[in-house]
Amino acid sequence: MNRKLWGGRFRKRTDPLLEAFSRSLSFDRRLFQADVAAGRAHAEALAAAGHLTAGEMRRLTEALGEIGEDIASGRLGTGGDHEDIHSLVLDELVRRTGEAGKKLHAGRSRNDLVSLDTRLYLREAAGSLRAALADLQEALVSKGEEYADLIFPGLTHTQHAQLVLFPHHCLAYVEMLERDKGRFADASARADVMPAGSAAMAGSSLGLDVRLLASRLGFGSVCANSMDAVSDRDFVIEFLGACAIAGMHLSRLCEELVWWSSSEIGFVRLDEAYCTGSSFLPQKLNPDSAELIRGKTGRLYGNLVAVLTVMKGLPLTYNRDMQEDKEPLFDSAETLAAALPLLAGVVRTLVVDRSAVERALAGDCSAASDLAEYLVARGIPFREAHDLVGALVRDCLRRGRGLEDLTLEDLRRYSAVFAADALGLLTPEGSLRAKTTYGSTAPAQVKRSLRRWRRKLGRRSEG
Repeated sequence: MNRKLWGGRFRKRTDPLLEAFSRSLSFDRRLFQADVAAGRAHAEALAAAGHLTAGEMRRLTEALGEIGEDIASGRLGTGGDHEDIHSLVLDELVRRTGEAGKKLHAGRSRNDLVSLDTRLYLREAAGSLRAALADLQEALVSKGEEYADLIFPGLTHTQHAQLVLFPHHCLAYVEMLERDKGRFADASARADVMPAGSAAMAGSSLGLDVRLLASRLGFGSVCANSMDAVSDRDFVIEFLGACAIAGMHLSRLCEELVWWSSSEIGFVRLDEAYCTGSSFLPQKLNPDSAELIRGKTGRLYGNLVAVLTVMKGLPLTYNRDMQEDKEPLFDSAETLAAALPLLAGVVRTLVVDRSAVERALAGDCSAASDLAEYLVARGIPFREAHDLVGALVRDCLRRGRGLEDLTLEDLRRYSAVFAADALGLLTPEGSLRAKTTYGSTAPAQVKRSLRRWRRKLGRRSEG
Protein backbone atom coordinates (compact mmCIF):
# COMPACT_ATOMS: atom_id res chain seq x y z
CA MET A 1 0.00 0.00 0.00
CA ASN A 2 1.35 3.44 -0.94
CA ARG A 3 1.89 5.86 1.91
CA LYS A 4 -0.82 8.50 2.08
CA LEU A 5 0.02 12.16 1.57
CA TRP A 6 -2.03 12.83 4.70
CA GLY A 7 -1.05 9.80 6.80
CA GLY A 8 1.17 11.45 9.43
CA ARG A 9 -1.44 11.81 12.20
CA PHE A 10 -3.09 8.44 11.57
CA ARG A 11 -2.28 5.16 13.33
CA LYS A 12 -5.04 3.03 11.88
CA ARG A 13 -5.19 1.78 8.35
CA THR A 14 -8.07 3.08 6.25
CA ASP A 15 -10.96 0.68 6.00
CA PRO A 16 -10.72 -1.09 2.61
CA LEU A 17 -14.28 -0.08 1.81
CA LEU A 18 -13.44 3.60 2.24
CA GLU A 19 -10.17 3.04 0.42
CA ALA A 20 -12.01 1.75 -2.64
CA PHE A 21 -14.91 4.18 -2.33
CA SER A 22 -12.69 7.28 -2.21
CA ARG A 23 -10.10 6.28 -4.82
CA SER A 24 -10.26 8.54 -7.87
CA LEU A 25 -7.24 7.44 -9.91
CA SER A 26 -9.42 5.54 -12.38
CA PHE A 27 -10.78 8.83 -13.70
CA ASP A 28 -8.53 11.67 -12.49
CA ARG A 29 -5.55 10.06 -14.23
CA ARG A 30 -6.71 12.24 -17.13
CA LEU A 31 -5.12 15.11 -15.21
CA PHE A 32 -1.60 13.68 -15.36
CA GLN A 33 -0.28 16.18 -17.90
CA ALA A 34 -1.72 19.08 -15.91
CA ASP A 35 -0.32 17.61 -12.68
CA VAL A 36 3.15 17.29 -14.17
CA ALA A 37 3.04 20.84 -15.54
CA ALA A 38 1.85 22.15 -12.18
CA GLY A 39 4.62 20.27 -10.38
CA ARG A 40 7.35 21.64 -12.63
CA ALA A 41 6.13 25.20 -12.16
CA HIS A 42 5.87 24.67 -8.39
CA ALA A 43 9.45 23.40 -8.24
CA GLU A 44 10.60 26.60 -9.91
CA ALA A 45 8.58 28.71 -7.45
CA LEU A 46 10.03 26.80 -4.48
CA ALA A 47 13.55 27.36 -5.82
CA ALA A 48 12.88 31.06 -6.34
CA ALA A 49 11.73 31.27 -2.70
CA GLY A 50 14.86 29.48 -1.48
CA HIS A 51 13.28 26.17 -0.55
CA LEU A 52 15.01 24.14 -3.27
CA THR A 53 18.53 24.38 -4.64
CA ALA A 54 19.03 24.90 -8.34
CA GLY A 55 20.20 21.31 -8.62
CA GLU A 56 17.15 19.96 -6.80
CA MET A 57 14.84 22.01 -8.96
CA ARG A 58 16.54 20.70 -12.08
CA ARG A 59 16.28 17.07 -10.95
CA LEU A 60 12.63 17.49 -10.04
CA THR A 61 11.61 19.18 -13.28
CA GLU A 62 13.49 16.62 -15.36
CA ALA A 63 12.00 13.72 -13.43
CA LEU A 64 8.50 15.16 -13.69
CA GLY A 65 8.91 15.49 -17.43
CA GLU A 66 10.00 11.86 -17.63
CA ILE A 67 7.05 10.75 -15.48
CA GLY A 68 4.66 12.56 -17.82
CA GLU A 69 6.24 10.88 -20.85
CA ASP A 70 6.12 7.48 -19.18
CA ILE A 71 2.43 7.82 -18.29
CA ALA A 72 1.61 9.03 -21.80
CA SER A 73 3.43 6.09 -23.39
CA GLY A 74 2.03 3.52 -20.96
CA ARG A 75 5.42 2.67 -19.47
CA LEU A 76 4.11 3.94 -16.14
CA GLY A 77 0.67 2.54 -15.43
CA THR A 78 -2.15 4.42 -13.73
CA GLY A 79 -4.17 1.40 -12.71
CA GLY A 80 -2.58 0.78 -9.32
CA ASP A 81 -3.77 1.37 -5.77
CA HIS A 82 -2.76 5.02 -5.46
CA GLU A 83 -5.47 7.24 -4.10
CA ASP A 84 -5.36 9.70 -6.98
CA ILE A 85 -3.15 11.02 -9.76
CA HIS A 86 -1.46 13.48 -7.40
CA SER A 87 -0.22 10.77 -5.03
CA LEU A 88 0.90 8.60 -7.93
CA VAL A 89 3.02 11.39 -9.43
CA LEU A 90 4.50 12.38 -6.07
CA ASP A 91 5.29 8.80 -5.05
CA GLU A 92 6.94 8.14 -8.37
CA LEU A 93 8.87 11.40 -8.05
CA VAL A 94 10.22 10.39 -4.64
CA ARG A 95 11.17 6.99 -6.02
CA ARG A 96 13.18 8.64 -8.79
CA THR A 97 14.69 11.62 -6.94
CA GLY A 98 14.78 10.63 -3.28
CA GLU A 99 14.80 13.42 -0.68
CA ALA A 100 14.35 16.15 -3.29
CA GLY A 101 11.01 14.65 -4.30
CA LYS A 102 9.72 14.86 -0.74
CA LYS A 103 10.11 18.64 -0.84
CA LEU A 104 7.85 19.33 -3.81
CA HIS A 105 4.54 19.37 -1.94
CA ALA A 106 5.66 22.20 0.34
CA GLY A 107 3.42 25.25 0.08
CA ARG A 108 0.57 23.50 -1.62
CA SER A 109 -2.36 21.22 -0.82
CA ARG A 110 -4.35 18.85 -2.90
CA ASN A 111 -7.13 21.37 -2.41
CA ASP A 112 -5.45 24.04 -4.52
CA LEU A 113 -3.63 21.48 -6.68
CA VAL A 114 -6.80 19.74 -7.86
CA SER A 115 -8.34 23.11 -8.72
CA LEU A 116 -5.19 24.06 -10.60
CA ASP A 117 -5.03 20.78 -12.51
CA THR A 118 -8.73 20.94 -13.37
CA ARG A 119 -8.40 24.48 -14.68
CA LEU A 120 -5.47 23.46 -16.87
CA TYR A 121 -7.43 20.47 -18.20
CA LEU A 122 -10.54 22.53 -18.82
CA ARG A 123 -8.71 25.24 -20.74
CA GLU A 124 -7.26 22.66 -23.11
CA ALA A 125 -10.56 20.80 -23.47
CA ALA A 126 -12.42 24.03 -24.22
CA GLY A 127 -9.91 24.91 -26.93
CA SER A 128 -10.22 21.48 -28.54
CA LEU A 129 -14.01 21.65 -28.49
CA ARG A 130 -14.00 25.10 -30.06
CA ALA A 131 -11.87 23.72 -32.90
CA ALA A 132 -14.26 20.77 -33.34
CA LEU A 133 -17.25 23.13 -33.37
CA ALA A 134 -15.55 25.18 -36.08
CA ASP A 135 -15.02 22.02 -38.12
CA LEU A 136 -18.73 21.22 -37.91
CA GLN A 137 -19.51 24.80 -38.91
CA GLU A 138 -17.27 24.36 -41.95
CA ALA A 139 -19.09 21.15 -42.89
CA LEU A 140 -22.44 22.97 -42.72
CA VAL A 141 -21.16 25.88 -44.80
CA SER A 142 -19.78 23.46 -47.40
CA LYS A 143 -23.09 21.62 -47.57
CA GLY A 144 -24.90 24.92 -47.94
CA GLU A 145 -22.59 25.89 -50.79
CA GLU A 146 -23.20 22.52 -52.46
CA TYR A 147 -26.95 23.18 -52.56
CA ALA A 148 -26.78 26.95 -52.76
CA ASP A 149 -29.87 27.35 -54.96
CA LEU A 150 -32.12 24.73 -53.36
CA ILE A 151 -35.42 26.13 -52.10
CA PHE A 152 -36.54 24.36 -48.95
CA PRO A 153 -39.65 24.37 -46.76
CA GLY A 154 -39.17 26.45 -43.62
CA LEU A 155 -41.32 25.25 -40.75
CA THR A 156 -42.97 26.48 -37.61
CA HIS A 157 -44.88 23.98 -35.45
CA THR A 158 -43.58 21.38 -37.99
CA GLN A 159 -45.93 22.97 -40.56
CA HIS A 160 -44.88 24.73 -43.74
CA ALA A 161 -44.44 28.40 -42.86
CA GLN A 162 -42.18 30.28 -45.29
CA LEU A 163 -39.83 29.21 -48.03
CA VAL A 164 -36.10 29.41 -47.37
CA LEU A 165 -32.92 28.51 -49.16
CA PHE A 166 -31.34 25.28 -47.93
CA PRO A 167 -28.06 27.06 -47.09
CA HIS A 168 -30.04 29.50 -44.95
CA HIS A 169 -31.21 26.52 -42.91
CA CYS A 170 -27.63 25.24 -42.63
CA LEU A 171 -26.39 28.65 -41.56
CA ALA A 172 -28.92 28.76 -38.72
CA TYR A 173 -26.94 25.94 -37.10
CA VAL A 174 -23.66 27.67 -37.91
CA GLU A 175 -24.88 30.64 -35.89
CA MET A 176 -25.86 28.38 -32.96
CA LEU A 177 -22.43 26.73 -32.99
CA GLU A 178 -20.77 30.13 -33.00
CA ARG A 179 -22.55 30.95 -29.76
CA ASP A 180 -21.36 27.61 -28.40
CA LYS A 181 -17.79 28.57 -29.24
CA GLY A 182 -18.32 31.80 -27.37
CA ARG A 183 -19.60 29.95 -24.31
CA PHE A 184 -16.53 27.71 -24.27
CA ALA A 185 -14.33 30.78 -24.62
CA ASP A 186 -16.15 32.32 -21.66
CA ALA A 187 -15.75 29.15 -19.57
CA SER A 188 -12.07 29.02 -20.44
CA ALA A 189 -11.64 32.66 -19.47
CA ARG A 190 -13.33 32.00 -16.13
CA ALA A 191 -10.94 29.09 -15.55
CA ASP A 192 -7.96 31.24 -16.45
CA VAL A 193 -7.40 32.32 -12.84
CA MET A 194 -4.66 30.51 -10.93
CA PRO A 195 -5.45 29.11 -7.46
CA ALA A 196 -1.91 27.90 -6.57
CA GLY A 197 -0.59 29.41 -3.35
CA SER A 198 -3.94 29.05 -1.63
CA ALA A 199 -2.79 25.75 -0.09
CA ALA A 200 -5.54 24.10 1.95
CA MET A 201 -7.65 27.27 2.10
CA ALA A 202 -5.83 30.14 3.86
CA GLY A 203 -2.59 30.42 1.90
CA SER A 204 1.05 29.53 2.59
CA SER A 205 3.78 31.18 4.66
CA LEU A 206 6.63 30.07 2.36
CA GLY A 207 6.78 33.25 0.32
CA LEU A 208 5.93 31.63 -3.01
CA ASP A 209 5.79 33.95 -6.01
CA VAL A 210 2.33 33.16 -7.33
CA ARG A 211 2.83 35.58 -10.21
CA LEU A 212 5.76 33.44 -11.32
CA LEU A 213 3.59 30.34 -11.09
CA ALA A 214 0.85 32.00 -13.11
CA SER A 215 3.32 33.08 -15.76
CA ARG A 216 4.87 29.62 -16.10
CA LEU A 217 1.44 27.97 -16.40
CA GLY A 218 0.01 30.57 -18.76
CA PHE A 219 -2.67 31.98 -16.46
CA GLY A 220 -3.96 35.47 -17.04
CA SER A 221 -4.51 36.26 -13.37
CA VAL A 222 -4.32 34.87 -9.81
CA CYS A 223 -7.21 34.08 -7.47
CA ALA A 224 -7.70 37.02 -5.13
CA ASN A 225 -9.21 35.00 -2.28
CA SER A 226 -7.68 31.72 -1.12
CA MET A 227 -10.96 30.44 0.31
CA ASP A 228 -12.78 31.03 -2.95
CA ALA A 229 -9.87 29.55 -4.89
CA VAL A 230 -10.15 26.09 -3.36
CA SER A 231 -13.95 25.98 -3.10
CA ASP A 232 -14.91 27.41 -6.49
CA ARG A 233 -16.26 25.09 -9.17
CA ASP A 234 -18.17 27.71 -11.12
CA PHE A 235 -15.75 27.25 -14.01
CA VAL A 236 -16.60 23.53 -14.16
CA ILE A 237 -20.32 24.27 -14.05
CA GLU A 238 -20.00 26.86 -16.81
CA PHE A 239 -18.08 24.39 -18.95
CA LEU A 240 -20.73 21.71 -18.35
CA GLY A 241 -23.41 24.26 -19.18
CA ALA A 242 -21.65 25.04 -22.46
CA CYS A 243 -21.47 21.30 -23.19
CA ALA A 244 -25.16 20.87 -22.44
CA ILE A 245 -26.23 23.76 -24.68
CA ALA A 246 -23.96 22.59 -27.49
CA GLY A 247 -25.41 19.10 -27.10
CA MET A 248 -28.90 20.55 -27.39
CA HIS A 249 -27.93 22.21 -30.67
CA LEU A 250 -26.44 18.98 -32.01
CA SER A 251 -29.56 17.11 -30.94
CA ARG A 252 -31.82 19.52 -32.82
CA LEU A 253 -29.79 19.05 -36.00
CA CYS A 254 -29.78 15.27 -35.51
CA GLU A 255 -33.54 15.26 -35.03
CA GLU A 256 -33.93 16.99 -38.38
CA LEU A 257 -31.54 14.55 -40.05
CA VAL A 258 -33.49 11.60 -38.66
CA TRP A 259 -36.74 13.15 -39.81
CA TRP A 260 -35.45 14.25 -43.21
CA SER A 261 -33.99 10.80 -43.92
CA SER A 262 -37.19 8.95 -43.02
CA SER A 263 -39.08 6.96 -45.67
CA GLU A 264 -42.01 9.38 -45.42
CA ILE A 265 -39.96 12.55 -45.94
CA GLY A 266 -36.87 11.44 -47.85
CA PHE A 267 -35.25 14.86 -48.16
CA VAL A 268 -31.76 13.50 -47.46
CA ARG A 269 -29.85 10.25 -47.73
CA LEU A 270 -27.25 9.59 -45.05
CA ASP A 271 -24.08 7.84 -46.11
CA GLU A 272 -23.96 4.14 -45.24
CA ALA A 273 -20.73 4.74 -43.32
CA TYR A 274 -22.78 6.63 -40.73
CA CYS A 275 -25.71 4.23 -40.53
CA THR A 276 -26.28 0.71 -39.24
CA GLY A 277 -28.68 -2.08 -40.10
CA SER A 278 -31.13 -4.24 -38.22
CA SER A 279 -30.37 -7.68 -36.80
CA PHE A 280 -33.81 -8.79 -37.99
CA LEU A 281 -34.88 -6.48 -40.83
CA PRO A 282 -32.55 -6.88 -43.84
CA GLN A 283 -33.83 -3.75 -45.59
CA LYS A 284 -33.05 -1.27 -42.81
CA LEU A 285 -30.62 1.65 -43.05
CA ASN A 286 -30.86 3.23 -39.62
CA PRO A 287 -29.54 6.75 -38.88
CA ASP A 288 -27.83 5.54 -35.71
CA SER A 289 -25.12 8.21 -35.71
CA ALA A 290 -27.71 10.97 -35.45
CA GLU A 291 -29.84 9.02 -32.98
CA LEU A 292 -26.91 8.31 -30.68
CA ILE A 293 -25.78 11.94 -30.64
CA ARG A 294 -29.36 12.96 -29.90
CA GLY A 295 -29.48 10.44 -27.08
CA LYS A 296 -26.16 11.41 -25.51
CA THR A 297 -27.43 14.95 -25.05
CA GLY A 298 -29.24 13.60 -21.99
CA ARG A 299 -25.87 12.66 -20.48
CA LEU A 300 -24.63 16.20 -21.00
CA TYR A 301 -27.70 17.57 -19.22
CA GLY A 302 -27.30 15.06 -16.40
CA ASN A 303 -23.65 15.92 -15.84
CA LEU A 304 -24.51 19.60 -15.44
CA VAL A 305 -27.30 18.88 -12.98
CA ALA A 306 -25.06 16.44 -11.05
CA VAL A 307 -22.38 19.05 -10.34
CA LEU A 308 -24.91 21.77 -9.57
CA THR A 309 -26.43 19.37 -7.04
CA VAL A 310 -23.05 18.51 -5.51
CA MET A 311 -22.23 22.17 -4.98
CA LYS A 312 -25.58 23.48 -3.83
CA GLY A 313 -25.20 22.82 -0.09
CA LEU A 314 -21.44 22.95 0.52
CA PRO A 315 -20.07 25.34 3.14
CA LEU A 316 -16.71 26.98 2.57
CA THR A 317 -14.20 25.78 1.78
CA TYR A 318 -13.11 22.46 0.27
CA ASN A 319 -15.24 19.37 0.90
CA ARG A 320 -14.60 15.89 -0.42
CA ASP A 321 -17.98 16.00 -2.17
CA MET A 322 -16.21 18.14 -4.76
CA GLN A 323 -14.36 15.09 -6.04
CA GLU A 324 -17.67 14.29 -7.73
CA ASP A 325 -17.12 17.07 -10.26
CA LYS A 326 -14.45 15.12 -12.15
CA GLU A 327 -16.37 12.27 -13.73
CA PRO A 328 -19.14 14.54 -15.09
CA LEU A 329 -16.50 16.96 -16.38
CA PHE A 330 -14.48 14.29 -18.16
CA ASP A 331 -17.58 12.54 -19.46
CA SER A 332 -19.06 15.71 -20.97
CA ALA A 333 -15.78 16.80 -22.53
CA GLU A 334 -15.17 13.37 -24.04
CA THR A 335 -18.77 12.81 -25.14
CA LEU A 336 -18.89 16.10 -27.00
CA ALA A 337 -15.38 15.60 -28.41
CA ALA A 338 -16.57 12.31 -29.91
CA ALA A 339 -19.92 13.61 -31.17
CA LEU A 340 -18.70 16.69 -33.01
CA PRO A 341 -16.41 15.07 -35.62
CA LEU A 342 -18.95 12.27 -36.08
CA LEU A 343 -21.69 14.76 -36.90
CA ALA A 344 -19.34 16.71 -39.18
CA GLY A 345 -18.80 13.49 -41.13
CA VAL A 346 -22.53 12.88 -41.35
CA VAL A 347 -23.12 16.39 -42.71
CA ARG A 348 -20.26 16.26 -45.22
CA THR A 349 -21.42 13.01 -46.76
CA LEU A 350 -25.20 13.43 -46.80
CA VAL A 351 -26.98 13.85 -50.13
CA VAL A 352 -30.09 16.00 -50.55
CA ASP A 353 -32.81 14.61 -52.83
CA ARG A 354 -33.87 17.67 -54.80
CA SER A 355 -36.84 15.95 -56.34
CA ALA A 356 -38.23 14.98 -52.91
CA VAL A 357 -37.92 18.57 -51.73
CA GLU A 358 -39.59 19.87 -54.88
CA ARG A 359 -42.48 17.43 -54.44
CA ALA A 360 -42.94 18.67 -50.88
CA LEU A 361 -43.31 22.22 -52.16
CA ALA A 362 -46.01 21.36 -54.70
CA GLY A 363 -49.26 23.02 -53.66
CA ASP A 364 -47.43 24.86 -50.89
CA CYS A 365 -49.00 28.01 -49.46
CA SER A 366 -45.83 29.43 -47.89
CA ALA A 367 -46.05 32.58 -50.04
CA ALA A 368 -49.16 33.64 -48.12
CA SER A 369 -47.23 36.03 -45.89
CA ASP A 370 -45.72 37.66 -48.97
CA LEU A 371 -49.20 38.32 -50.37
CA ALA A 372 -50.26 39.83 -47.04
CA GLU A 373 -47.21 42.11 -46.98
CA TYR A 374 -47.88 43.04 -50.61
CA LEU A 375 -51.24 44.40 -49.49
CA VAL A 376 -49.70 46.16 -46.48
CA ALA A 377 -47.21 47.92 -48.77
CA ARG A 378 -50.22 49.31 -50.64
CA GLY A 379 -51.96 50.74 -47.61
CA ILE A 380 -54.11 47.91 -46.29
CA PRO A 381 -53.78 47.34 -42.51
CA PHE A 382 -51.99 44.12 -41.72
CA ARG A 383 -54.90 42.62 -39.75
CA GLU A 384 -57.20 43.13 -42.73
CA ALA A 385 -54.58 41.84 -45.17
CA HIS A 386 -54.09 38.77 -42.97
CA ASP A 387 -57.82 38.02 -43.05
CA LEU A 388 -58.03 38.46 -46.83
CA VAL A 389 -55.12 36.16 -47.57
CA GLY A 390 -56.30 33.67 -44.98
CA ALA A 391 -59.62 33.40 -46.81
CA LEU A 392 -57.77 33.01 -50.09
CA VAL A 393 -55.66 30.15 -48.69
CA ARG A 394 -58.73 28.46 -47.23
CA ASP A 395 -60.42 28.48 -50.63
CA CYS A 396 -57.28 27.17 -52.35
CA LEU A 397 -57.06 24.26 -49.94
CA ARG A 398 -60.75 23.50 -50.38
CA ARG A 399 -60.32 23.38 -54.16
CA GLY A 400 -57.03 21.48 -54.06
CA ARG A 401 -55.05 24.33 -55.62
CA GLY A 402 -51.71 25.83 -54.69
CA LEU A 403 -50.99 29.55 -54.61
CA GLU A 404 -48.80 29.11 -57.69
CA ASP A 405 -51.96 28.06 -59.62
CA LEU A 406 -53.72 31.38 -59.04
CA THR A 407 -54.29 33.97 -61.75
CA LEU A 408 -54.53 37.73 -61.35
CA GLU A 409 -58.31 37.40 -61.70
CA ASP A 410 -58.29 34.93 -58.79
CA LEU A 411 -56.33 37.35 -56.61
CA ARG A 412 -58.53 40.32 -57.44
CA ARG A 413 -61.60 38.43 -56.18
CA TYR A 414 -60.16 39.04 -52.73
CA SER A 415 -58.76 42.54 -53.21
CA ALA A 416 -58.74 44.98 -56.08
CA VAL A 417 -55.34 46.17 -54.83
CA PHE A 418 -53.64 43.14 -56.36
CA ALA A 419 -51.87 43.91 -59.62
CA ALA A 420 -49.91 41.81 -62.09
CA ASP A 421 -46.68 42.12 -60.09
CA ALA A 422 -48.31 40.15 -57.25
CA LEU A 423 -48.14 37.01 -59.40
CA GLY A 424 -44.37 37.07 -59.08
CA LEU A 425 -44.71 36.37 -55.36
CA LEU A 426 -46.51 33.09 -56.02
CA THR A 427 -43.40 31.32 -57.28
CA PRO A 428 -40.82 30.05 -54.79
CA GLU A 429 -38.15 32.20 -56.40
CA GLY A 430 -40.32 35.30 -56.21
CA SER A 431 -41.13 34.65 -52.57
CA LEU A 432 -37.42 34.50 -51.70
CA ARG A 433 -36.57 37.64 -53.68
CA ALA A 434 -39.28 39.59 -51.88
CA LYS A 435 -37.41 39.39 -48.58
CA THR A 436 -35.44 42.54 -47.78
CA THR A 437 -34.55 42.45 -44.08
CA TYR A 438 -31.01 41.80 -42.91
CA GLY A 439 -30.48 38.15 -42.02
CA SER A 440 -33.35 36.97 -44.22
CA THR A 441 -33.35 34.15 -46.73
CA ALA A 442 -33.14 36.48 -49.74
CA PRO A 443 -30.68 34.86 -52.20
CA ALA A 444 -28.31 37.81 -52.19
CA GLN A 445 -28.28 37.87 -48.40
CA VAL A 446 -27.63 34.13 -48.14
CA LYS A 447 -24.85 34.34 -50.69
CA ARG A 448 -23.18 37.09 -48.68
CA SER A 449 -23.59 35.06 -45.48
CA LEU A 450 -21.95 32.02 -47.05
CA ARG A 451 -19.03 34.17 -48.19
CA ARG A 452 -18.75 35.75 -44.76
CA TRP A 453 -18.65 32.41 -42.99
CA ARG A 454 -16.23 30.97 -45.52
CA ARG A 455 -13.85 33.85 -44.79
CA LYS A 456 -14.42 33.59 -41.05
CA LEU A 457 -13.74 29.87 -40.94
CA GLY A 458 -10.72 30.33 -43.19
CA ARG A 459 -11.04 27.15 -45.20
CA ARG A 460 -11.70 26.48 -48.83
CA SER A 461 -14.83 24.72 -49.93
CA GLU A 462 -14.31 21.00 -50.39
CA GLY A 463 -15.25 19.64 -53.78
